[in-house]
Amino acid sequence: MLIRIPQVLSTEEVVHCRHVLEAAAWVDGKITAGAQSREAKRNLQIPQNSEASRELGEIILRRLGSNELFTSAALPLRVYPPLFNRYDEGMAFGTHIDNAVRSGPGINVRVRTDLSATLFLTAPEDYGGGELVIEDTYGEQRVKFAAGDMVLYPATSRHRVEPVTHGSRWCSFFWIQSMVRDGETRSLLFDLDTAIQSVRGKHGETEEAVRLTGVYHNLVRRWAEV
Repeated sequence: MLIRIPQVLSTEEVVHCRHVLEAAAWVDGKITAGAQSREAKRNLQIPQNSEASRELGEIILRRLGSNELFTSAALPLRVYPPLFNRYDEGMAFGTHIDNAVRSGPGINVRVRTDLSATLFLTAPEDYGGGELVIEDTYGEQRVKFAAGDMVLYPATSRHRVEPVTHGSRWCSFFWIQSMVRDGETRSLLFDLDTAIQSVRGKHGETEEAVRLTGVYHNLVRRWAEV
């Protein structure tokens, strides 16, 4: 299940992130790569324990905390602190699968990577190439969203970043451990929650909406790991 979450960051917040990142020190992106993906990775990153990374990560986490679509789709238990990368002309990231478990400096618990997220910080017209290509059961999904928008997708997916042909592609990326481990179950819950919201929007707080909401929460109670 690939989900677009629009306007996680406002235009003003994107401008602020860009301003902070422009003044930050960039290092080789291989520092966070696994054994297999290290050979395929050619990009730059902000050090995970840097002041810039912490400041901007907190902004993103605050915004996600109040984003109903993200909460419904991810049912988050833990969110790995956001990281920041940059692909200049000629840079790319070959096909890979993200590590199953992540840990890092200042992180006291390990995070099982059920979901991957990419939050775009560059307008698509400002760079060529650089599409995030995600493989799923329906083929390849090519993602290049507006600045401030985010894509959420299963971390089990093979994916890659196409070579940037001109300009520079800046993003934040991170992982989510869901309360519901199984992706198909999580997708069913998301569809049910979306349908309930549609019923409530069209007909108000009817008896049917209340009963469906109860079914939803009882299913989450049955399947959630907390």
